Amino acid sequence: MRDVVIVGAVRSPIGRHNGSLSSVRPDDLLAEVLKGLVERVGIDPALIDDVYAGCGNQAGEDNRDVARMAVLLAGWPVEVPGVTINRNCSSALEAVNQAAKAIIAGEGDVFVGAGVESMSRAPWAIPKPERGQPVGHWKMWDTTVGWRFDNPRMHARYPIVGLGETAETIADEMKISRADQDAFSLESHRRAVEAINAGRFHDEIVPIPVPQRKGDPIVVDTDEHPRYRVDNGRLVLDTSTEQLGTLRPAFRKDGTVTAGNSSGINDGAAALLLMSAEKAKALGLVPMARWLGSAVAGVDPGVMGYGPVPATEKLLARLGIALDQIGLVELNEAFAAQSLGVMRRLGLRHEITNVNGGAIALGHPTGCSGARILATLLHEMKRRAPQESRPYYGLATLCVGVGMGVSTVVEWIG
Repeated sequence: MRDVVIVGAVRSPIGRHNGSLSSVRPDDLLAEVLKGLVERVGIDPALIDDVYAGCGNQAGEDNRDVARMAVLLAGWPVEVPGVTINRNCSSALEAVNQAAKAIIAGEGDVFVGAGVESMSRAPWAIPKPERGQPVGHWKMWDTTVGWRFDNPRMHARYPIVGLGETAETIADEMKISRADQDAFSLESHRRAVEAINAGRFHDEIVPIPVPQRKGDPIVVDTDEHPRYRVDNGRLVLDTSTEQLGTLRPAFRKDGTVTAGNSSGINDGAAALLLMSAEKAKALGLVPMARWLGSAVAGVDPGVMGYGPVPATEKLLARLGIALDQIGLVELNEAFAAQSLGVMRRLGLRHEITNVNGGAIALGHPTGCSGARILATLLHEMKRRAPQESRPYYGLATLCVGVGMGVSTVVEWIG
């Protein structure tokens, strides 16, 4: 089997909902990240066989194959194709995994696995009438997050509940308290603010120019979602257990899941450059890591947050790797309850999981997040590699709406 290596991994800063990146179209946002990827690696984009990009919405400006649109907007040759992939929250990690499998299958040597989401720019959607001219009220969906155009037949098989409700179910089943969730959230923010201050995200972030009505563009180069304030040029954590404790339950009247211990609604893009090992060597490139494999698993949609558990177990069994051999983990933090439930079931150690904060602090632009967590994982592995024994493995994993999980394992070889 051909070895697949990752030679570059970048992302945009993650913008808050209606924040600094909200005026940037998703196709433009992904185009900027694609340009940044090839510039940092130093290759001609004409060498790229295909661009796989995840996107979870595709209801607005990200419609009609946003991957191909971004390739053209990046100024790459028209011969470079692009395809958009949707597996909800894991779309971008799925894109990376599909790119790796294409290389293994011999379909080419150079692929991009990427993802983008602009949740700020998600449109409203109105269905067409099935027959005749409708009379009375029309139903409209906000496509930012959650179910839309749901199938009545699905209701009969599985209760259609919001994502937050699934987190409440996990909290109940695993006896995860509100205090545990708020403490997890606070630590996510603390780690993220510490990472930003230490410049740990510098090498992975592509600054994004945001055009203004007057004057020069504003360049956004820092994640906006972590709760911080600026004090003498340094970021200071601007939340606390007490503040988080004042927030009302967001999904159940007597629940424990709040806006404060849930991931954000965000904007962002990320991209990784994958090659066959032979091609990377021929181009004189030093790989960051070897892509070892991926796995997908299904779970009951009502507890979709458990998805990373069977996906990870399936993958590690296939690879013959024990969990205690994994040196670093990026687990997408959809909700604190979901993250804690997965960590407890798998036995993940907090000291090696989301060491620079996770989606609760950094944000969760759905179609981008899979590539974002893998990029962040790789750059942190690079920092830690001199002190780590070999083989040095990293795990990236996400839960997925409608009941799935996706996991990917990489081996550091840089």
